[in-house]
Amino acid sequence: MKSLHRRRIATVAVGAATALGVIASPAQAASWSSSLSNAGPGYESRRWYDSGGTTTIKFTGCRDNGGNKVVNVLLRKDTVGPDPSYVNAAFTKCFEGGSSTSTGNWDDHGSGDYYFAVNVGASSLNVWVNSLTVSY
Repeated sequence: MKSLHRRRIATVAVGAATALGVIASPAQAASWSSSLSNAGPGYESRRWYDSGGTTTIKFTGCRDNGGNKVVNVLLRKDTVGPDPSYVNAAFTKCFEGGSSTSTGNWDDHGSGDYYFAVNVGASSLNVWVNSLTVSY
């Protein structure tokens, strides 16, 4: 009988430790990757759900059809009504070569669906990006 009681205690202790480990583990950041091909002014990326935290967007290997060597990246939150927009980042380093990367960081703006737009308000300026990563 003592042996059965000890096994139950051990099982409960292991179960509690496992539950605590899951509860105490840090939140995992999420990300997705893609590329852009001939993205025109105001192009909107796919949406992603962010539960809150910093958002980082990286573009690697950029070119445009106007020789401006800049792509403006605007983080937006998808809401009912006009979507709020946050700091506009001017990406230029990614134009220095195929493996050169520009990075933009945005502070926490709460949970919700987000997306980025490129070259909002520009006229006929298209951009190509070999690789992009969004981390949140």
